[in-house]
This record gives sequence, structure tokens and C-alpha cells, in this order.
Amino acid sequence: MKETNTAKTYASLQEAVEDCFGASARITHTERLHGGDISDAFRVRLSTGDLLFLKTNALSRRDLFLTEAAGLQALGTPGEIGVPRVLGTGTDPEQGISFLALEYLDGAPPVPSYWEIFGHQLAALHRADCHLFTPSGKYGFSMDNYIGSSPQKNIPSETWTDFYRNCRLQPQFAMAWHYLDDSARKSAEYLLEHLDAFLREPEFSSLLHGDLWSGNVLRGPDGLAWLIDPAACVGDFEADLAMTRLFGGFPESFYAAYREINPPDPCGLDQRRDLYQLYHLLNHLNLFGAAYLGSVLDILRRYGR
Repeated sequence: MKETNTAKTYASLQEAVEDCFGASARITHTERLHGGDISDAFRVRLSTGDLLFLKTNALSRRDLFLTEAAGLQALGTPGEIGVPRVLGTGTDPEQGISFLALEYLDGAPPVPSYWEIFGHQLAALHRADCHLFTPSGKYGFSMDNYIGSSPQKNIPSETWTDFYRNCRLQPQFAMAWHYLDDSARKSAEYLLEHLDAFLREPEFSSLLHGDLWSGNVLRGPDGLAWLIDPAACVGDFEADLAMTRLFGGFPESFYAAYREINPPDPCGLDQRRDLYQLYHLLNHLNLFGAAYLGSVLDILRRYGR
């Protein structure tokens, strides 16, 4: 199969298939897969015997796939952890879709010490050089992208606190404002104004997955953890760790192994974790409704005034 180092864009799905797998390649079978909330997902078999993973959405949502492809390629660049190879993105006006074609991952049974290896790999990714992904400024990303289906700003910033305030919390609070009463709004305003009292400026910047919960980690063909569906940016590695603990968490062996390579600063860690989780809880509030309001208000009561 043809190696693809950068995401190509195509004018049709068939054009992508031919470019990646040969002029005679054709789609012979498409099987719908379950689990995606935003896009449709398929396992596609080709006449060559190859498989690919295909995500589709409306023609107007092509930017979802362009940014996802950029995030996957960024996470794969350091070579520390597996990500599916991006075959291409594009639109197919005849079918009325935009699409993202990826290497199909046929997961193998987990290797011994799966979680420990994953902890080491993520720590190594967080310590890898990431200056290529912020062409101006220390924090941010080369483009804006999405957290789920919500727009996510990545405007470059020289300080992490400013970036987290302006590109993460403020936009989510703006969307969630109608859910908040006067007391909660005052707490939100206080928190934004005094965010530097709660967050730290990291010793080094890290390339982040950005939406690192268990549903975005798959077993790859090597039996190791592979990352999918990123909301990538450059920031504080503790933000990724906070997300891993939000919806069920990973086994303690994962965190112990991570700390062997890249230990977080224990001073103020719990409050930073709360505030990094606040971003995702706000996003869930905005996407899925008031079931998440109580969790948002709990954090505002602890850190607002």
C-alpha cells in the first residue's frame, strides 16, 4: 500500500481509493460501525483485499475531518505512540458527503503490561519536542479544531493561563451562560479573572491529545494502546491526565507508570485537575444538556466567589 505522510485531499472517495491502493481498487463491501456520535463510521473492504476505516459527514462538515487528520498526524510525528495512518480527506459531491479515510486497526489481544506501557508512551509523548505545532506562540496549535462537535480555538499564546482562559473556558462559558444563575455567573467571572491563582505555568509545553478518555483509546494490531479522535493542541500535560480521570479513569498501574517518566507537580494538582475537567464538563453541558450542570456548579462553588 502507498505510504501517506501528509493528508491528501480528494474530489471523490473513489479517487482516494485509487490513489492509496492502486488504479484497479474498488469498494466491494461497506459495513456500518457503531459508536460515533458526530459522524458515520464504516469498515470498507476493497477489491484488493485491503480494509480501511471511513468516517463521513455532510459536505459542509469537511473541516471536522481536516482538523482531525491534522491532530492524528501531529500525535504520530514524535513516534512515541500508535495512531492510525491518515489516508486522506475530501468531499464526494455525488454522494453528498465529506470523508476521512484512515488505516483500519484490527485490534490484537493486549500485550502483558498493556497499561504500564501506555503510561510510559503517553509520558514520552508529553515530553517530546512540540514546537512544530505552534508556529507562533508557545501554546496553541497550527489551526483551530473541535472538541466533539464544538469549535475549539487554538489562538497562539505565550502563557498557558491566558490560552486556557481565552481559548478553553471563556468560549464554553459563553455558550453555557443561559444555564447559569446570577451566583454561578459571578463565580465564573471570578474564576476567569483569577485563573492564574489556580493554574501553573508548565516547565515545558506538551503536545496533547485533548480529549483523552477511554473511548478514544483502542488496542492496535500490536496489542498496544493507539489514540484516535484527537482535539489536539500544545499545552499543559496535566490537562490530558485530568481528562483520563473524568469518565471512569484508567487503572492505577497506568498512572504509576506515567509518573515514572513524567511526574506531575503534586502541589495544587487536585484543583488544576478540577479546572481542566471543568472544560470538558462545560462542553458536555453545551452538547448534551443540563445533566452536566450539577458537576459544573460543584467546581464553580469550590473555586469561584
